[in-house]
Amino acid sequence: MGDAVCAELEDLVHFSVPELPLRGYGVMEEVRRQGRLCDVTLKVGDHKFSAHRIVLVASIPYFHAMFTTDMMESKQDEIVMQGMDPSALEALINFAYNGHVAIDQQNVQSLLVGASFLQLQNVKDACCSFLQERLHPKNCLGVRQFAETMMCTTLYDSANCFLHQHFVDVSLTEEFLSLRQDDVMELVGCDELNIKAEEQVENLSTGSHRTCLVFGWCQGSDDRWCCSSQVFEAVLSWVRHDDERSAVLPDLLSRVRLPLCRPHFLSDRVQQEALVRCCHKCRDLVDEAKDFHLMPERRRLPAFKTRQRSCTSITGLIYAVGGLNSSGDSLNVVEVFDLMANVWERCQPMRTARSRVGVAVVNGLLYAIGGFDGQSRLSTVEVYNPETDSWTRVSSMNSQRSAMGTVVVDGHIYVCGGYDGKSSLNSVECYSPETDRWAVVTEMSASRSAAGVTVFEGRIFVSGGHDGLQIFNTVEYYNHHTDRWHAATPMINKRCRHGAAPLGSFMYVAGGYDGSGFLSGAEVYSSAAGQWSHLVAMSTRRSRVSLVATSGRLYAVGGYDGQSNLNSVEMFDVENNGWSFMAPMVWHEGGVGVGCVPLNPL
Repeated sequence: MGDAVCAELEDLVHFSVPELPLRGYGVMEEVRRQGRLCDVTLKVGDHKFSAHRIVLVASIPYFHAMFTTDMMESKQDEIVMQGMDPSALEALINFAYNGHVAIDQQNVQSLLVGASFLQLQNVKDACCSFLQERLHPKNCLGVRQFAETMMCTTLYDSANCFLHQHFVDVSLTEEFLSLRQDDVMELVGCDELNIKAEEQVENLSTGSHRTCLVFGWCQGSDDRWCCSSQVFEAVLSWVRHDDERSAVLPDLLSRVRLPLCRPHFLSDRVQQEALVRCCHKCRDLVDEAKDFHLMPERRRLPAFKTRQRSCTSITGLIYAVGGLNSSGDSLNVVEVFDLMANVWERCQPMRTARSRVGVAVVNGLLYAIGGFDGQSRLSTVEVYNPETDSWTRVSSMNSQRSAMGTVVVDGHIYVCGGYDGKSSLNSVECYSPETDRWAVVTEMSASRSAAGVTVFEGRIFVSGGHDGLQIFNTVEYYNHHTDRWHAATPMINKRCRHGAAPLGSFMYVAGGYDGSGFLSGAEVYSSAAGQWSHLVAMSTRRSRVSLVATSGRLYAVGGYDGQSNLNSVEMFDVENNGWSFMAPMVWHEGGVGVGCVPLNPL
């Protein structure tokens, strides 16, 4: 009977105690605390720490390499650790035993240095996250410099973006006044500075202030208003901090976009500044800016001097370009939306019908790029001048593309992915308006058509899309300084044909198609938290929707709900956390490309 039962059972039984390794480490930590069985001593200055080689080998890559090779230290009982903080080394040795380390404001830098030395990437990442979550105008410059020294790319990018977003507040700190000349030069010339305008208007009698639009004019002649350029005043503060810095004022002033300032401000503030009056080169720069206003026909300044800095709170006009009619035919129609009046008006049509068209705005000009004319995918590009209400042709792309992403960084247009009529593309092209030339840059990691593409914190983010076989939720971003792509946190939902736009310190995606349904849902990404979260859904399902930010709000324009093309428009108000309908487009039935041209009364 017993033999029969045994025959029916398996010959092999696996028995395990899952908590044994963890319990074993606890025992080893207690043994170490008692000073028993330790076989190595780590020394920093006058401080000595005993430990077990096997634990260090198992937990810390630096010691694994040291003790498992023929290095001299592998035979030594006492090892001198150069350049490490004693308390950080002790904390990291304890981490090797219990997997826990306490990070605070006092030890985070020494821990990060120690973790980097010992190749403890997880602790290093935790320290970077700690610093990233506590960025402040008073510390972001120091954090950025520290991150650069430690080669912490993600932390450096976060601190750099925080600096751009909070430039005005940062410029009032001691850290800013202590910057090196090269750093100030780079900063004041940066396109991504989050200033609402080159000018800030201050009431001299009340001390209150308000901000004009770029090229905007101040109202209310009864008030004693003066204008002070946020960047100009930051430069003056830095120069005045050290008497020896006055010699570099011309170089710094050349980075301030004086042509974007009002003539009254140039005459009444900049020209009257003592440091400017006593410098011939500075006076020449002021005259150059004044001539820009007085003689428009002679405007031959470098593009960066008249390029508006990026800021989505500036009011602009939204242009709907190309797209589809109710029958699904491609259109050459263009209409513009006035946010204040809540009305759409028709503009001069394009020369070519274009749906799934890329749209970009550079220096107040609107570019219509590629698309589908109803028969072929296009490589041609045309540009619209709102002042003359006319279109002209410029150089074509290297590839035919529709359903690609189009963005602007540092005055250059980037197109990412798309569809050439045969397959989805992973290639990326960059256009320089100054030279009228397209150049190929590093390709994306995946072929993406109908992806959401936007500029967020100075980087080009590409979300979702499809390659003809699958729809993605993955996200990658491009650093144009290094010409490299990096993986980013994926979205919660996979989606293609969706809209993407930045607003403030967040990136938004809305609508699209996930392979089984048309979406009304939206998501928002926080770089500080490093994650996506759900946003309140739109009122309407929208595939092929365009998303654009202006005046501190998001606008979802057009799209397709699964049954018909849409001419409706929804606006998302961040403060109220809700969507509301705006005036619908008049001449379009969805599938439009959109661009926002800042108001420019000059």
